[in-house]
This record gives sequence, C-alpha cells and structure tokens, in this order.
Amino acid sequence: MHISINFGRQRFECEVPENQVVPVGRGPSAPPLADPAAAVRKALESPLDFPALRKALTPDDHIVIVVDEHLPHLPQMLVSIVEHVRDAGVAAGAIVFLCLENSSPHSWREQLPKEIQHIRMEYHDPKNRQRLSYLATTRRGRRIYFNRTAVDADQLVVLAGRGYDPILGYSGAEGFLYPGLIDEATQKELSAKLSMGIPGKEPWPVQREAGEVTWLLGAPFLIQVIEGAGDDLVHVLGGLAATGAEGQKLLDAQWKITVADRADIVIAGMSGDPTRHDFASMARAMAAASRVVKPGGSILLLTQAHPSLGRGADIMRQMDEAEQALALIREETPADYAPAFQWASTAKNATIYLLSNLPAEVAEELFTIPLEHPGQVHRLLNGRGSFLFLPDAHKTLAVPGTK
Repeated sequence: MHISINFGRQRFECEVPENQVVPVGRGPSAPPLADPAAAVRKALESPLDFPALRKALTPDDHIVIVVDEHLPHLPQMLVSIVEHVRDAGVAAGAIVFLCLENSSPHSWREQLPKEIQHIRMEYHDPKNRQRLSYLATTRRGRRIYFNRTAVDADQLVVLAGRGYDPILGYSGAEGFLYPGLIDEATQKELSAKLSMGIPGKEPWPVQREAGEVTWLLGAPFLIQVIEGAGDDLVHVLGGLAATGAEGQKLLDAQWKITVADRADIVIAGMSGDPTRHDFASMARAMAAASRVVKPGGSILLLTQAHPSLGRGADIMRQMDEAEQALALIREETPADYAPAFQWASTAKNATIYLLSNLPAEVAEELFTIPLEHPGQVHRLLNGRGSFLFLPDAHKTLAVPGTK
C-alpha cells in the first residue's frame, strides 16, 4: 500500500502492507478557498443571522480587531476587514490590532498595504493591571478583568481560527477572547482544567464560561476561520457569538476522524509553512497522536519546525523523566503550560521519534528520539505491528474505536 504524508514543504512516501494500516473514517474534505480575502468580505457583508457589519458601525466608533497571528493569508484577510470598517466611515486612526501575548509574530504587518501599516498594534499583557478593566462578575462569582482596549472598544471584531484545545475543548471564536485577553491570575487558575480528553457535544466548563464572558462584552463580531491542509483555508464565516456552534460543526466535518483501533505506530505530519508551526502546534500534533496510539507504542512526528521554546519546554529539558516534568509544570504554570502539558503527557505514555529542525540535543532533552532524515522513518516502518497515518495532526481530532 502506497502512503504519502506531507510535512513542512516536503513529502514522505512509503510502501506498507495494507493489512497493517489502521483504517480511518473521515468525511469529505471541503475544497480550498480560491480567494481568502473575498471570503472574509463575504463573511462581513453577509454574516449568519446578522446584517452587514458596516451597518452596525458609525464614523465615531473605535474598532478593535483581535488578531490570530497564526492564520495563513492573514494580511489579505485583515485588509478586507479594514476596508469594510472604513466603508462605514471609520478612520484608520480609530482602529487597533490587538494580539495575544503568547502569539508568535510573523512578518504579516510588513505585508499590509502602506496606507494601513500605521494602524496601532497592541499586545495583550495579562500581568499589567493598568491595561486591564473590570468587566463583570460571572454567574459563578468569578470577577473578570479583561483587556482595557477591548473593553473600551465600540466594536470588537475577532479574526481567529477554530481548532482543538486542552482547556476549552474547542478554540477560536469566543475561546480566543477568553481566556486569551484576561488577567494572569485567572489564566493560571484555568490552567488547572487542562485535559487530554476528547471534546464532544457538551461544552467544557471553560468554553461555557467563555460564552458568558463574550455575552458580557456586548456583541463581538466573530470571523471564524477553518483551515484545510497545509496553508489552505476552507471556510470563513461571520456573525455574533451564537454562530460559534456552526464554526465548531464545520471544524469537526473537516478535522474530526475516527479510527478502527489504536495503532502500534502513529505517523503524524505537519504540512505547510513551517514558520507557522510553533511549540504549541507540535504539542497539539503529539496530543492527537497520543489518543490513537497503543499504550507504550511509538509516535513519529514529521515536521520542518524549529520553534522558539519557552519556560515549559525549559522545565522538560531539565528533567530526566516526563512524569517529573509534569509535576513541576503543574506547580509553576508557565506561560506555555498547555503545550508543555500536552508534550510531557504524551512522552509519559509513548516513545516519540521527532524529525524536525530542532538541534538533536534539544530534541533529546524534550523526551524525544531525534531523526536526521526521512530514511530513518522508513526503517522504523519495516517491522511488525499496526500503522496509523495522521496528516496535519496538529489540526486533527482523532477518536479511537472501542476495541
């Protein structure tokens, strides 16, 4: 059986016995969008259950665009939003790009047209109480301190990708606002709810709370982006918070798969621009593979990523065992707590082989066995046992069978 799986800008191909490959149940994938900028314009002009956004704006409004910096085609999509807002008479000086503290900045700002490059940009700082405002108290009695710029805005526009998350279950939409734009103490408190579980129909507690906080913010306009393979986009939809369920449905249709059984070896790929593949992306790929690998089995992660590493990764590099690292990560709750938790949890239960652009000594300190070239992957697949291939594992929710 011929198998190919993309990683970064490369492709790995191999021949394996068909009876050793675990079947995967996957629905039809949506075709890539030919013009992401046009898709955003349509989402703004014809959102779900809401008139065109520009009709809700006045020239005196101050607009905050909350930006997911990890999205492909980001500059083109932002241009569409800015043009739509300016069509309502809003001046460029009344617009702010607001990004999350832990995002990985790329060169997207330099790719914007010169006439909008001067739009003010702000990074959320959860430690700075001067940049936080008291928003409200939730039904459960939690006092919400939220980014001041966002609270003061006349209109929030959230441009974010949908995905799977160890705290929320489903990330993006309202989950990009909360816990992304709140105070550090609450972010750390919510980190205690990290899970390697599989999100389902019932929203996880933090996702329910995110929905309440979004309602307390008024009427943020959500632009939900569903990625396809590599750097493709397949859906862009606009609307208010109630449309989040539709985005979640489209995400599952694209990326939720079922497998007949757990496999002895899971080969996980990460395709597309490797500069978008950070430590968190790699950890999500490992978490996806960990759900469908047999206990004590092996995960082969194929990527061209060379991400920067934070405190959570540093903790792992200092420890001899993944279990020790997990304990200290839980105690310290670093900014990269979630991906460090996913990475160390996976390493505790499976052997991880890593083909990446990380230095070999760093990969070893992260509880993985570094591979230098794809030929080594071929040798690992020459033995007995079952194989499962997960393209774009960092976007995938793989659900194991019941055997």
